[in-house]
Amino acid sequence: MTVLFSGNPEECNIQIRKQLEQLAEPEFQQFTSKLLPGVEHILGVRLPLLRSLARQLAKEEWKTYLCHAVDDSYEEVMLQGMVLGYARGDLQEKRKFLETFIPKINNWSVCDSACSTIKLAKSQPEEFWEFLQQYLNSREEFQIRFGLVQLLDYYVNETYLERVLEAVQQVQQEAYYVNMAQAWVISICYREFPEATLPVLKKNTLNDFTHNKAIQKITESLKVSGEKKELVKTLRRQ
Repeated sequence: MTVLFSGNPEECNIQIRKQLEQLAEPEFQQFTSKLLPGVEHILGVRLPLLRSLARQLAKEEWKTYLCHAVDDSYEEVMLQGMVLGYARGDLQEKRKFLETFIPKINNWSVCDSACSTIKLAKSQPEEFWEFLQQYLNSREEFQIRFGLVQLLDYYVNETYLERVLEAVQQVQQEAYYVNMAQAWVISICYREFPEATLPVLKKNTLNDFTHNKAIQKITESLKVSGEKKELVKTLRRQ
């Protein structure tokens, strides 16, 4: 991979696209398309290769890249989120770029990959918590999911657990990928803090689908004891 910011940004975008097309695999494109129904313009580049390219871009003029990056394919949007994660800089430096990128998310894969790469919550937990509120309170499915996945990735700890459990319940949205993320957060909270999370499983404001999906995820976890699994099974809603 040889991306360099020589010449103008338009030329760089052309070079990035060429590299992505060279890395694309038709069979992987078909596989990815099945995982992401409705998502268009998937080239078929594997995530480790995208991450390698993103790391290179992050070392160069990443702000210039993000200011001019194009959204012509699933991979080109994915790259933007990864570059935001790998680039050096704090929340103040990245805020405007995050606020431009997050509304572009239209599938769970870009969302979750971006969340696993954007780790500002580790260095600025309180500042980033406040930043996430606009997305947790959004009406857009994948903006909400971005906030929720950030919570489960970085905030399931003693300091934030109570706030996480409250925030998850405050999200009142019927969208599938929001509900799945809510269930995922609750299951991770129970896995790590079963006693503190159990009261929420006994009484919460989640819809029935989300509540039962959280219990399913708990019972499927290899990190939850059989005894604790049996306990939550009794809390399924009919």
